[in-house]
Amino acid sequence: MLRPAMLGVAVAALALTAACSHSQRPTMSPSPSASVTPAGPDGWRDLSSLSAWRGYKEPQLPAGWSETGGVISKSASVEDLVSRDQYGDFELSLDWKLSPGGNAGIFYRATEEYEKIYWSGTEYQLLDDARHPDGRNRLTSAAAAYGLYAPPAGVVHAAGEWNSTRIVVRGTHVEHWLNGQKVVEYDYGSPDWEAKVKNSKFGEWPHYGRATRGYIGIQGDHDGTLMLRNIKVRNLP
Repeated sequence: MLRPAMLGVAVAALALTAACSHSQRPTMSPSPSASVTPAGPDGWRDLSSLSAWRGYKEPQLPAGWSETGGVISKSASVEDLVSRDQYGDFELSLDWKLSPGGNAGIFYRATEEYEKIYWSGTEYQLLDDARHPDGRNRLTSAAAAYGLYAPPAGVVHAAGEWNSTRIVVRGTHVEHWLNGQKVVEYDYGSPDWEAKVKNSKFGEWPHYGRATRGYIGIQGDHDGTLMLRNIKVRNLP
């Protein structure tokens, strides 16, 4: 049996050990779905609230994003957003508007393994084609699968006007829609896709476009105003 003095020392040592062990445990992030609106009877989930988003590789919302009357917006260069949930086969629908010369993007099936979201997730380009230099190249114009697949000209509305976007991803097949028109489609892993990725800047990152499930992202790191509304997503069987 330990004497009282020795017993006191042992208890103190155990308490110190427990405290140190507790302080070394990783801080747990909130549940990714904690603030996400559940899907309705039709399967659609509303993402038009900032509570459905967080920062890329961050548990909290980056500064500079705001929400008013169901419209998510930013007016300067800010950190990117990602959805709190991940999606594999899905349909995403939203409206977007840019200020003159604006540039942004929607990423999908993105992971957080790299420093930048576009190193893993394919990008649906949002652009003022008429005023931004990227509009001179169809591969980097509005609704392009950025740097890989080009949409036709003349479909995007002018800066300051609302555009409607749909992204449909089922298995390896992807469709980009703009203002009611299908403007891009491609297949992940096809010989054509593999060749295009290899010959682009994305060939530097071996996991680019390889995830079968990932986050939806909103690009914020360009100057100018971006406004988004009617953002909704549904899982596809």
